[in-house]
Order: sequence, then structure tokens, then C-alpha cells
Amino acid sequence: MMVAKQIEIVSQSDVFAVTFADESQVVGGYANRYIRRWNVEDGQQQGPAMQAGNRIYSIVVSKDGRWMVTGDWGKVVVWNTATHEKALEFTEHDGLVWAVDISSDCAKVASVDGGTAQIFSITSGIRLFPPLLHDCVVGVKFSPDGSRFATASRDGSFRVYSTHNGDILFDSGPKGSTGSWPVTPLVWSSDGQQLFVATLGKIACFYPSKSSSLEWFTHETGSSVFIASNGRFIACSAGSSVSLWDCVSHKQIRGIISHTAAINCIALSPSGGYLACGLRTGEIAIHNLRDVLPLQFFDSGSCALCNAFVRRQLHTSLLPLVQASDETLESWAQDDLTNTELLLSEEITNAASPSHHILANRALIRVRLNNSALGIEDAKRSLQILPSPIGYIATAVALLAQGDREDALCTFDLAFHDCDPRDIRFLLLLKSILVFESGNHEEAITRVERLATRANNDSDDEATYLYTQVLGVMYLKKGNYGRAIPFIERAKNLAPKEKQCPPVNIISLKIFGWSFDGLDIVAQQRLCETLYAEGRAVEAVAILNIIRSSYEVIQGSQAATDWISDFTKKCAATLEYIGDEALRSAKHDDAISQYSTALSLSPPSPVGLLIKRGTTRAAKGLWEDALLDANEAVKVDSSCPWGYEVKHMALHGAKRYDEAIDAFESMLHVIEHSDDPEIRQQRENYISPSETVAAIDPVALEILKGCPLVVIDVTTGCLCDGPERLRIFKTGLMFKELVSSMTRKVDSDQIQRVIESFFGYVMFSHAWQGDEPSFQDVNVAKSVWNLADTPLNAKLCNFCTETHRLGHNWAWSDTCCIDRATSSILNRSLTSMYKWYADSAATLVSLAGVAHPSKPGDLSRSLWMTRAWTLQELLAPKVIFFYDSEWKPYLGINGANHKESPEIMQELADAIKIPRGTIITFSPDDLGVREKLRLASTRNATVGEDVAYSLIGIFKSDIRPHYGEGDDALGHLLEEIVSRSGEVAVLAWSGKSSIYNSCLPASISVYNQIPYTPSSLGEEEMETCIRELRGKLSQQVALSIYNQINFLPPTRFVTRRLYLPCFVFPVRRLGIQELRQGNEKLYRARVSGLGEVEFTTTDDLPLREPQKFVFVHPWIRHIRGPSSEVTWGDDSDSDTDTDSNSDCGTGSDEAAPYSPLHAVPAPQVDDYTRALRMLARLRQPFIALLLLQQLGGEYKRVAAENEIIVSGVAADITSKYIRVKVLEVL
Repeated sequence: MMVAKQIEIVSQSDVFAVTFADESQVVGGYANRYIRRWNVEDGQQQGPAMQAGNRIYSIVVSKDGRWMVTGDWGKVVVWNTATHEKALEFTEHDGLVWAVDISSDCAKVASVDGGTAQIFSITSGIRLFPPLLHDCVVGVKFSPDGSRFATASRDGSFRVYSTHNGDILFDSGPKGSTGSWPVTPLVWSSDGQQLFVATLGKIACFYPSKSSSLEWFTHETGSSVFIASNGRFIACSAGSSVSLWDCVSHKQIRGIISHTAAINCIALSPSGGYLACGLRTGEIAIHNLRDVLPLQFFDSGSCALCNAFVRRQLHTSLLPLVQASDETLESWAQDDLTNTELLLSEEITNAASPSHHILANRALIRVRLNNSALGIEDAKRSLQILPSPIGYIATAVALLAQGDREDALCTFDLAFHDCDPRDIRFLLLLKSILVFESGNHEEAITRVERLATRANNDSDDEATYLYTQVLGVMYLKKGNYGRAIPFIERAKNLAPKEKQCPPVNIISLKIFGWSFDGLDIVAQQRLCETLYAEGRAVEAVAILNIIRSSYEVIQGSQAATDWISDFTKKCAATLEYIGDEALRSAKHDDAISQYSTALSLSPPSPVGLLIKRGTTRAAKGLWEDALLDANEAVKVDSSCPWGYEVKHMALHGAKRYDEAIDAFESMLHVIEHSDDPEIRQQRENYISPSETVAAIDPVALEILKGCPLVVIDVTTGCLCDGPERLRIFKTGLMFKELVSSMTRKVDSDQIQRVIESFFGYVMFSHAWQGDEPSFQDVNVAKSVWNLADTPLNAKLCNFCTETHRLGHNWAWSDTCCIDRATSSILNRSLTSMYKWYADSAATLVSLAGVAHPSKPGDLSRSLWMTRAWTLQELLAPKVIFFYDSEWKPYLGINGANHKESPEIMQELADAIKIPRGTIITFSPDDLGVREKLRLASTRNATVGEDVAYSLIGIFKSDIRPHYGEGDDALGHLLEEIVSRSGEVAVLAWSGKSSIYNSCLPASISVYNQIPYTPSSLGEEEMETCIRELRGKLSQQVALSIYNQINFLPPTRFVTRRLYLPCFVFPVRRLGIQELRQGNEKLYRARVSGLGEVEFTTTDDLPLREPQKFVFVHPWIRHIRGPSSEVTWGDDSDSDTDTDSNSDCGTGSDEAAPYSPLHAVPAPQVDDYTRALRMLARLRQPFIALLLLQQLGGEYKRVAAENEIIVSGVAADITSKYIRVKVLEVL
């Protein structure tokens, strides 16, 4: 068994897909639909998790690292790796996407769904050609150059297609059958000539261009095989183990890598250095294969690319005068002079006739090694073999080293005679350097400046970069540091992209030993001091770090070492101070730069700088970088609590709240157990997560009390009661974010706001249409999404979909969110429903009968407007949306709230005849009793009791629903209204009496009648009446009547019996005046104090016993007049009519009997005048009730077909006609 260094990344869900983002990060796709990135070295999560719509079977990252692509149900999702957000969705697939791949140019996506393969363009966002049919296809892979892609079928074949047009280039037929589970069943060789396909227990290698193949058995022949490759070797998993195979020899490499759990998927890092195995236990096991495999199996990454670039550059025609083997040139480029001389000497020794180039090169190296005499000999031999530019250059350099400046310059000029014209500019540069080395600094600088100007005019950036760099070095060598700095800065800006790969020209400059690193230590020190003095500490540190790493310093004097130590401390302190100032000014980039530079100095105690930089990075939203700083701070000094604080900050910002809370608790633990009393004292400035949770719990419970008992989770479609919602909240991100966010004090407002937002729900309003899905139906199906496909189920699903679209998690529908089999739940739901609608985040109204597109008036004519329950569903919500039959906004009006739509609100106001503002901001106290009854009178219900139960909230009623009581439900409601408010407006009706009580109507529809409204009694008319009454009634009589009226108790019900305070007028004679259509009869009665009164009824009245009949005037409030005139028994707790828009009157003092009384307070008057004003009102016309006395002395109301309007008490009013009583009415 092979043992490789292993890192285990543990998750709570099975890993079904794995890939590498680069050499340092692995990406896992999980059964719980999440995608997570992990650091290979420490197993820490990188960035927030991304959530897909289904479990992740396939995942891939583009080579440039910009895109991540996953397969989902019916679609391919392209993620932006920088923002962790969805960038594109390709929704053309019909089923689950089993496999995806990205082309090498990072522009195309290939995907398969079990029946088709498809190619999409990331840049244009479109499918490139129609789907390619391939039965049971489960794998797809682009060729290395992206010109082809291959697909593999689980039970059929594999094919190779053209990426350009989708043509089939190769079809293996049945022999290519993979028999594999759909994860990574095929890979290409690095040259694209071979295709390796995983089969059951085997790996098959196909050569599509030759139509040939071979195969070999894997280490385990009874399991499905998953494979991955870096082009040099193949990793093959089967069961719970992995074997490695050479792509060329097809032989196994080393032993087996085993796991304790079965492997679901595997991946190799780009170089092949790491192997990732996704296990069924939820772990990703990462193995470092560099521990067990030879180096030739790995792509060495950037170093290899760099060396290859150097080799390519060295073999170009840029400077043919420098010619040597690859190994020699690389050694020379790395300034390894001793090894370079050795290599050149070996070449000369092994050559039958040494090349003039090799001798000239060795001459230059020997001069650099301070052996100019041997250098002269090699240069002369080179020129003897063949005169060449490099030979003359080597001779000139050697002569200069011996002090012969004049001969050196003359000899160098000979190099121009035999050179390639393309090399002249470079030779001019070398001549300038030779002039500089000879001591003529100004002349040399002038020469190079002219070369730089010409190169800049020619837009030759590479040459300009080279000349600028040389100028910088010249000024440095001259000691003019201030002049050197601008050239060094410009050279940095002009540097080629491949900065790690020096151009061949730079290598040639090493002829003179010129490089920035080669400056003498004193010059570099002076440059550092100059930069520091100019306030450019960051640049000074860059030079300082070069000094610190140089060989000369390592082996140098104590003075240099002391200078470095002192200058390092000075720079570090300055950088930290500048960083602090930048942070205070919110210049985060500047602060990070200063702190980073200070940290590059490797201070002995970096914790403070790490914490500051981490804090700044967090302030800028660089959560991963901040976390790196925090972890490093904790690693350096675990006794410092502030590293944990930054770690909490970074993890919180990255939305890794569980880890953030753990970090914060670690910080508190360190504070509490610190040896430093000042740090321990800091504990009082923080609260613990448990304290935050303790503050959250009661708020959540209180808010849940006001929410519906059961709602639909629109994500899962499941029914959730309060405890389940609380559980979901406390295991969800919002709760954890809330806990993590509070570190210093409990923010009650934030807690309230967050919890209200989480538990916010949307209510459904609609007209029932038959067999709607019930509570039991959804429970059996487990989810609304699993219900059978019927129109009524679709209505519920559309409601949930729209709720989710609006950004809410919870939905309530009266069809399935009430367990009607449990009476206590049903009753509580019915009595709470108004409040639920009023407190909802929104109410969605489905107008099933309104066709699309809707037109003005469709809403007011809809079935929804006729239903009893929908009245409160219209008035109670603060936010409402109306939808037509296709779930499109009514009238096409989009917006945050249809109650803010003037068009819709005006249509509703016209339909129900109340002000628009009342609909928008309705409260049960906004309308009077009679007006609310009028609104309900035009609506109907399938179940009779619902006529009353639907008004419980609007009347703030306390009645208990009891289905089966029939018409008594309305009686209970009206009884409670009268008893609670003392309001007798409910008695003003005509029609049939209720069996509940004869003074109450059998149907609520009677309240749609417009009651009789007498004309107002003006103040002048009132004064006339008072003068007349003063002559007829003494003060004593008037005050006696006044007191009787004043002390009447309020109207009340007791066990269905109405105790009615009223004026009583006995009937003296009764007869039938006329027989009308049907059973209707016109009666005429002679009434004491009222005279002749006519009325119609279908009842057969006992004409021989007229004395049993009385007419009553129950409108005591009207008779009493405004409260400013007289004080009587307080019934201020009543639900009084206070709405000026009531149909019951105009709001004046002399309004209809049952109207609210709004009048300007009358002037102070004496009691006698008050009494006379009462009696004056009694002379006005009023609606009379006809009562018939029963055997026990109680009364029953005689239901009249029309209102009985009497003209008021006779003008010759006397005290004997004024009888004030409280009658008991059955």
C-alpha cells in the first residue's frame, strides 16, 4: 500500500463531485446542493458556500480561474469565482446534467444530461448548435486544444465530436461501453491523441485518429472506475482505493492509496501534485503525490514555464552573438559564475575544435571572476578561430578589467564591423556601458538617453525598458540616487508581463556584471536612506529586502548588519504609523500596503501588524485575506485575544457564521484566562453568544405567537408549525448571522427587525372553487410541490411560487394551513385570521375568473368581490397584490403594493362605496357598526355560519365559532355588538326576524337597505319648539322626563334576551286596512301619543287584543343629544359609530336616530332647557319598532316588510304620553 501525506476536509453531506480551482484550492460539490472551496494546505473553507438547485454531480473550474460550472436539474450554471454568484444559466437541458467541462480557451461549456450533449458559449450566452443525441451519456471532456470533445455513455459507446460544428469524428460503438456511474468516466492525453475511458474494472485507451484501442485491468475489477489525469499519469479509483498509471507505458506506478470509505469521485490538481477523493462519508481526502511519485510525472508549474520561456528567448535571433547550450545559458542567467565556467570548460574540453562563441563566453565569465589574464587568453583564441562581435566584446571587457581603457574602447569598435544590423542598437548600449565603466559617466549617460529617446519614438517598449533600466543603474552607480529613482520607477512600469523571465538582453548585460542586485551595499544603503527621507518608505523597504537577502551582507561586516537592524526598525515603525493614519482616513488600500510592507521586514513580533492589516482587509471586504492574517496572528501568539477578534470579523464577513461564533467564543475564553489584568477587564465590553441567544429566544417566541399556526415553507413545500419554524430559524444563516453580529451589546431593535423579517409570511386570498387541497392532502403528499397536477393544486403552487419570487419564505392558505379536523385549531384560526392578514408581509389575491389581460372593472365584477371572507382580506392587509387568471398583475400594474395604486383603489372605493383612504389604511375603528354591516350585506358564503365568522376581526368580536349553529351565528355576532357597544343601529331593518331574537334580522342582507333619514332640526327650529314646549310643560314635568331618559341603562343582551331601553307608545286600536299581494297586509293602528300609524307585515296579528301591541322609540342616544349638553351613564367602551361617511346620517346633532352625533358643543344652558331640547327631538319623525307582548310579559318584535316611519310625538305633547321603560324582548 502506498502512503501519501493526506489532508481530510470534513463536511456534513456526501461529496458527489470534486475538482481543483488551482494548486492551492479544491472544490467540492455536495448532496445537500452546496458548493464549497477549501484550502489544500489547512483544509479551511475559502469564501462563502454557493447553493445550487440540486445535488452536485459535476463541477469544473476554468483554467484562468474566472468561471466555475456546475450541472443542475435542467440547466448548466456558470458561477463567477470572484463574487461567488451565478453569472449565467443555460436552461436547455430536459433532465439532470450529469457532467460538464470547460474548453481550454475558457470560452465554451460542454454538458450532458443522459440523452444529449450540448455546447454553450460563455461569452455570448447562447447554445452553439442543436443538442447531440447520445443514449445514456454520462461523461464529457474537451480535448486539450479545445477543437474536439468526447462523450461517454454508461451503457452504449463513446464518441468524439468537432467543437466547431458538432460533427461526429469518431464513434467507438458498443465496445466503448463504460458501465460507469456518471462521474469522470473519460480523460484525454496531453497531446490529444489518446482518449482514456473508464470501464467496469478496466481502463480502455483509444486512438481516435487510428481507430485502434487497447485496454488493461485496474487494481479492482468488480467496481465502477473513475479516472482523472494531468496528461502524464492517470489516477484510477475503484471501490475505496486508488491506483496510479503511466499514460505512456500504461503500467501501474507504485502502490495503492486506500480509504476506509467508498469513493464517489476523484480529481487531480493541474500539476498532478495533489489527488482529491470525494468519499461517501462526506469527506474530501487530499493526498500529496509529490511524496510518492518521481518528479517527471509532474508539471512543475510556473517554474517550468519560466525556464521554457527563457530557453525560447535565448534561442531567438534577438542577439545571436550570445550562443551556448541551454544549461549553460540558464546557469549564466542565474548569475552562477563558477558553475557557468565549469560548464563552458567541459564544452571546450569535449569539443574536437572549440567554438569561438564558447571561448568568448568563458572569457567574459573569467573576467567576472576577476581572472582577467585567463580571460584575455580565451578572447584572443576566440578571435584567432573566427573574428566575431562577441570575440571583440570579450577582448574589450578583459582589457578594461586590466585598466587599459583606451585599447578597450578601440577594440570594442571592431565589433560593429561583423555584426548583424539588428544588433547595432544593442552594441551601442554595450559600448555606452563600457564608456561608463571606463570612467566617462556623463558621456555614457548621454549615449543611453539618446538610445532611450529613439526607442520610445519607435514605440519599442522592450528596448525602452532596457535602456531605462540601464540609466537607473548608471545613476545609482554614480551616486545620484534622487535622479536614479524616476528611472527605476519607469522601468517597473515598462517591465514585460513575464517579469520572472529576463530578456536575453539582460543576460547579455551580465557581461559587465550589471544587475540591480549587483549594486554595492553602500550604494543600496544610500538609496534606501534617500527613499526614506522622501517619505517613500515602501520603496525603501523593497531595496532593504534585497540588501537583507544578498550574499555580501550575509558574509559582510557587523556594521552592515547593525545598519540593517536599525533601518528595519525605523521603517517598520514609520510604515505602521502611516498605515494607522491611512486607516483612520478610511484609505484602506494605502493602509494595507503600509502594513504589508512592514510585515515584509519580518518584525520580531508581527501580531499587532497582522491584526491591523486583517482589520483593514475586513473593512474592505477582503474576508479571505483578513482570515489569513487572523490565523497567522493566532498562530504566532495564541494568548492574544485580538487575533481571534479579527478572525471572527473575517469569518462573519465571509458568512461562515458557525466558525465566526467559535472564533468569538475563543476570544472571550482567552480574555477571561489572560494573565494580563487589563485584558481581563476588557471582558465587560463584550457579550457572549449565549447572552445574545437568550435575548433572541423570547422575541422569536413572541413573534411566532402572532403568526399563523401553520404555514407553507415555499422552498420545500412542506407545512411547518411554530416549533418547526423556530427550529429552521435557529439552524439557519439568519439566526447565526444575528448571533455572530452582536459582540458588544444586545441590539433589541436589530433582533426584532431580523426575526420579523425571517418569520414574515404572505397570506393567500381567493374564492374557493371546489375540492381545494386540504391540510391532510399536503401532509400525505409531504409537499405542495408533490400534489397531483390539478387546476386547484396549481393555484396553490402558483401562490407559493409568487411568494418565493417576492422574496418571502412562508406562505399561508386557508385551504391547507388549517387542520379543520381539530376544532380548537379551526376556532383559533378563524378568530385570529383578521390579525394574520393585518400583520402579513403581503396578501396575494387570485382573481381566478379575471382573464388576461385584465381590464378596468374586472376586479369589481369578480367573484372574489362577492365572498364573505374576502372583505377582511381586502381591508386588513397593509400590502396587497391582485393577480389575474394567469398570475399576472392586475391591469399590468407592477409595484411594491397595489394599495398604493390610485387606479385599483379607486375602482374598489367606487365598488364598495367607502373612501379610498379607508381601504388603504383600514382599522376596525374607522367605520361605524352600521357601515360595516352594510359592507358585509352584499357578500355571501358557502357555509352559512361564515357570514358571521368572517366579520369577527372587523368587529373585534370575541364570539367562538361553532359550525352547526346555522343562523344563530349571525345572532351571536349581532348580540355581542349590541351588548358591547350599546349600539342599537343593528335594530334598524325591515324584513324577517331571526329565530335567535326577534329584534335581530334573519339575514345580514337587510343591512344593504338605506334607512330612513329625517331632515335635520335646525337651531332656529329648535328654539321655536322649545318656546312652544315651555308653555305646555312645567319645569318639574320636563325635568322628571329628563331624569328618566338620563338614567336609562344601556341596551344589552342576556341569554338571547334583549333588554331594550326605549320610549313606549301603547296601541289603542288595530285593524287591517288593505290586503295586498301574497300574505302581505296593510295594518292601521291608533297609538297613544303618535296618532294613526300604518305598516305592512305578513304576520297575522291578533286584532282583538290591541293592548298587547306597543310601538317603541329605541334611539335614546339621539334623544339625549350631544354629550356636551348632558351627562349620563357612560358607555364610552362601546363600538360607537364615528364615521362621517356612514349611511346612517350626516353627522349633525339632528341626524337619523341611530347615527353618530357630531355637533359643535352647545352653549351652557340650564337643565330645564336641556330637558326641553330632548323633548323637541322626540317630536321628530323616527323609525318605530312594533312589539307584541307575550304571556310572560316579554315582548317579540313584529317584523314589518318596510320601515315603520312615524311623525314623532304629537304637538300637544303631555307627560302622560312620555313613557320610558326597559323592555325585555325575546
